[in-house]
Amino acid sequence: MHVHAHMQTQTLRFDLMSEPPKCCICLDEFTRPVPLPCGHCFCLSCIGEYWRINGACQCPLCKALFPSRPQLKTDHTLHAAAQTEEAAAPLKSGEVVCDFCPAKRRAIKSCLKCLASYCTSHLEPHYQSEELGRHLLISVVKNLEDSVCRLHGRQLNRFCRSDQAFICAMCAQTEHRGHRIVSINKEAAKKKVKLKWRRMKIQQAIQERLSRVDTIKLSADLSGENPKETWAQNKELIRQLEEEILELRRRNAELEQLSQTEDDLHFLQRFLHTASS
Repeated sequence: MHVHAHMQTQTLRFDLMSEPPKCCICLDEFTRPVPLPCGHCFCLSCIGEYWRINGACQCPLCKALFPSRPQLKTDHTLHAAAQTEEAAAPLKSGEVVCDFCPAKRRAIKSCLKCLASYCTSHLEPHYQSEELGRHLLISVVKNLEDSVCRLHGRQLNRFCRSDQAFICAMCAQTEHRGHRIVSINKEAAKKKVKLKWRRMKIQQAIQERLSRVDTIKLSADLSGENPKETWAQNKELIRQLEEEILELRRRNAELEQLSQTEDDLHFLQRFLHTASS
């Protein structure tokens, strides 16, 4: 019995050792693994994002703190297979292409400072360099030029409530001087509250229609003079209500997707477009 248990333990140990190593941040197989000075290894994007969000270069496992940003060099032998797989993956409809990739690989992040989108390979410097590491990376977006003032070439970081327009610092001092101007963040926070209430009203409207459908089905009285006509009327009413429910659910899903937009400027642009459509 003891020998059998020992063999089971050995088998389990062998199975665990035979599994590919995984990153403890994303809990998945390594993608461009980088070793830290403390010896622990992480995906380049995982540790880069971890440091960017936390604002300090620290190992998530042993909490070793690095006064200066360590040089993150990827181990190409460990991620060669992942690179090949990434290069071979065909671009899907609607996906954004990397701005620096001759192979036209899929972009995974957009940088609001560089106004460019990057694939996994070309994003590496943003996680390796201390200066680039301070840039704001967001989920990849198609039209990054929409983040820049076409008149002055500066980043759109203000909102003019008087004209309902996105403006830069130069606009605020010239064309929009004296207007009601707030930061993009402040206007986005206001619109997010409005969006929350809008979604609550839609969900309430869905529940009201579902209750009406249930009431019609339960209280259907087919014992009158013309049961066929009553049944046809009820069926038509239920059909109309179900169409309304379907449209409300589609609208709710659209607003939910909008609420998940990371960047405040793109959230506001999409919000105003949705409100006007």
